[in-house]
Amino acid sequence: MRSKSVRLENITKVFKDPQSGQNVPAVEDVSFEIAPGELVTLLGPSGCGKTTVLRMLSGFEPPTSGRILIGEQDVTNIPPNKRDTAMVFQSYGLFPHMNVFDNVAYGLKLRKVPRPAVQEKVMRFLEMVGLSALAKRPPSRLSGGQQQRVALVRSLIVEPSVLLLDEPLSNLDALLREQMRVEIRRLQRSLSITAMYVTHDRIEAMSLSDRIIVMKAGKIVQIGTPSEIYRDPVDTFVAGFVGKVAFFPCTVASVAEFCRVEVRGQNFDVPKWSEGLKARDEALVMCRPESLSLGNPGEGIEDGVVTANVYLGNSVESWVKSDQGDVLAQIDNPDMKKIWKEGEPVSLTFQPELAKVLKKS
Repeated sequence: MRSKSVRLENITKVFKDPQSGQNVPAVEDVSFEIAPGELVTLLGPSGCGKTTVLRMLSGFEPPTSGRILIGEQDVTNIPPNKRDTAMVFQSYGLFPHMNVFDNVAYGLKLRKVPRPAVQEKVMRFLEMVGLSALAKRPPSRLSGGQQQRVALVRSLIVEPSVLLLDEPLSNLDALLREQMRVEIRRLQRSLSITAMYVTHDRIEAMSLSDRIIVMKAGKIVQIGTPSEIYRDPVDTFVAGFVGKVAFFPCTVASVAEFCRVEVRGQNFDVPKWSEGLKARDEALVMCRPESLSLGNPGEGIEDGVVTANVYLGNSVESWVKSDQGDVLAQIDNPDMKKIWKEGEPVSLTFQPELAKVLKKS
């Protein structure tokens, strides 16, 4: 397959409110680039503009201003059927009157591909997703996961330069979603296809993506690898959206090689901090569950009571009720650690190297 880059330059989309007649911006001045063969996910809450961006890239929605390029071609004003893209929808969109083979072959037949080549290619692609034995089966006799596999290979078989996926796993149960995440990533990598994925599910975004674009209210908040987004969020919104987190008020003592903060009378040197923080600023220490540990009351930065322990095999999630609300601490290798009983008083503390100091929002 021929992978191409994707570039959006200062894309804005404005809709007119039918009741008030006012212009409402859905996407504001969005710019980013996807490298050939890269999978990038647009992540954000409902209404943040991520699906509108995908629809503009596919050609189903024209931008109000800005440019869209696939490779070196400006496709801003080119209709969807003239763009070298393929879309995988949330609803699968399979033709109910066609069997699996004919659904997958549909795009090839439209392109006048010779019948022997269609036969060989369809069976090869169905083999890639383990569905060659079901080629003659109608969609109504497939499971949700099987239908999604058919929808995926139907889009891939026409060899688009860019694959677009609009929340394709939202109709599947938890186990199938996990299996399909692996399947999508495996296919995308094996074919080296450029892909954009839209979801509001942080687990999907983290497990699938080379990079994640976090959006809020029509604007890009942060672009980074899954690790960067999780460990080094730019603000409290990103920190809270991409994972479980606790925020502890602190005062910045100094900013040099580390950001030294004072939390409840204790000093910590934290290696990551928001740009612009300076001494005497009031701030927040962002702590992920795995950075927190429990100890005797009075020893840490925050006292509380264990309200629940959730055993997950290789870890235990301990929920602690404190003045900061319900805080989650993740205890790895629980067979080798003390697990505080539900109802016991404890204190919370954190590992500075796994935390970040953020500005108050």
